[in-house]
Amino acid sequence: MKNPKQLNPNWAQLRQKLGYGSELSSKKSGTESQETILGKRKERSDNGETSDCEINVLAPTSSDSSITDEIAMDCEMVGVSPLGNKSALGRITLVNKWGNVVYDEHVRPVERVVDFRTKISGIRPRDLKKAKDFRVVQKEVAELIKGRILVGHALRNDLKALLLSHPKKDIRDTAEYQPFLKEGRSKALKHLAAEVLGVKIQNGEHCPIEDARAAMMLYIKKNREWEKSVKDLVKMKLKQKKRKPKKQKKEGPPAS
Repeated sequence: MKNPKQLNPNWAQLRQKLGYGSELSSKKSGTESQETILGKRKERSDNGETSDCEINVLAPTSSDSSITDEIAMDCEMVGVSPLGNKSALGRITLVNKWGNVVYDEHVRPVERVVDFRTKISGIRPRDLKKAKDFRVVQKEVAELIKGRILVGHALRNDLKALLLSHPKKDIRDTAEYQPFLKEGRSKALKHLAAEVLGVKIQNGEHCPIEDARAAMMLYIKKNREWEKSVKDLVKMKLKQKKRKPKKQKKEGPPAS
């Protein structure tokens, strides 16, 4: 039996490149994290089939599944409406700072699904048979991300599907971070993972666990510079607000 404390070689090599190992060691030496996490999806198998995200080069083997101050989110969509061209949430995954899953649920949309988009989403009809109702997932996710740094790629799409908002100051979007842009345009997460992390993802059906971990690792790699840029932007806005002159009240016409 594989030792649960031993890191996957690929994961260990990636963390070593990012100087991430020492921080993880100190974290693991603390108290044991809670074993049961709200909404954590159990592995499912149908007719002996393996889990859709079983093979994952970014998978950590640390036992720390606590809900950290930074949470990465990734969603997969299905098609609703008569033509199936309207997107609705079909699965959502949240991972913590260490890459461990803290929430992973298939979601039953309010509208009838006409296109499961399986080639991209990895979602099949059987996955939604016992899926949670959209409103339940929406409420649980809102509670989990409240007051936390939310990491992800093109988060506006995920938040739109959830019908949720999040403070702009607490969003870390790898699709909008200036050093990750090319000529002012966003790069695909797949390309960023390959270029910055040296990891191949999204080869075939997308795995939201893998994508969320990739986004988190991109954030961790640029954490210091990113947080400094956010603080500098906040300071600049405060200065501009103080300098902005108050509008003078218009005087009415002189009395005749």
